[in-house]
Amino acid sequence: MARRPEQQYLSVTEYLEGELASELRHEYIDGEVYAMVGASDRHNLIAGNLFATLHPHVRATNCQLFMSDMKVRLRVAGEDAFYYPDILLSCDPNDREVYFRSHPCMLVEVVSESTARIDRREKLLAYTQIESLREYLLFFQDRQEVDIHRRRDGWRIDRIVKGELTIECVEFNIPLEQIYEGVSLP
Repeated sequence: MARRPEQQYLSVTEYLEGELASELRHEYIDGEVYAMVGASDRHNLIAGNLFATLHPHVRATNCQLFMSDMKVRLRVAGEDAFYYPDILLSCDPNDREVYFRSHPCMLVEVVSESTARIDRREKLLAYTQIESLREYLLFFQDRQEVDIHRRRDGWRIDRIVKGELTIECVEFNIPLEQIYEGVSLP
């Protein structure tokens, strides 16, 4: 994500209003906005396959599943932040703002070389502050691999390279090969 050249402090209201009129998406951290870069075909295939596989199961629940354009709002060290995760799952019936969610149970990022530092450090630290979050999944687009950060008496990490992925938030199993179907790995 790139910083805007003429950076000025924006309130949360100004940021949300600006996003409605903008052709680009921006993430927001304590009054500063950062433009989002485009995604590769592998990125879109991985996120799309996961969404398509999980969506029919989620429809039978009170949960809502979003792909890429729904923001997550959080507060980190007293600062407001808005990110656009690749997939967001919220099962809280009171978490129904029009343009963002604040109480997700699962967040997903598809990691690229250019986003790895942010996804694996900044967003990991920020996302794990969300009390409702149970799982943060990081899918790699250069290899069939997912890191799953789960809240279990603190945060623990599991790495899966084959077999099934379990999404505990909605009790659903997905073969990892199905998520990477059609993805041409380098």
